[in-house]
Amino acid sequence: MLKKIATDKAPAAIGPYSQGIITGNLLFASGQIAINPANGLIEAEGIVDQTEQVMKNIGAILEAAGTDYTRVVKTTCFLADMNDFATFNEIYARYFTEKPARSCVAVKTLPKNVLCEVEVIAEV
Repeated sequence: MLKKIATDKAPAAIGPYSQGIITGNLLFASGQIAINPANGLIEAEGIVDQTEQVMKNIGAILEAAGTDYTRVVKTTCFLADMNDFATFNEIYARYFTEKPARSCVAVKTLPKNVLCEVEVIAEV
């Protein structure tokens, strides 16, 4: 049985998808970008501020699902520019302290032309 996760503390989906789905004891969270959930706008500029907003959005979805960063088992990270890799990692490491498995790739373009997107799988 699938359980949809929805919270107004994270951005509403901008397409035909859910913020997250729980199946069994796993949460599959959709990729989060630097949208401010209060107004639906990209306000953060630069990789530092955008990564921080992404992490806040992920945290809100994890909380809504009844879990947290310590129970994330896998992340997939997308960067618009690999030159941002080191800076992104500094911020990422403050949140993902348990060092989950991860993939990180550079992509040509992300939704709304943001600089990063992160999706997670977590135990609930």
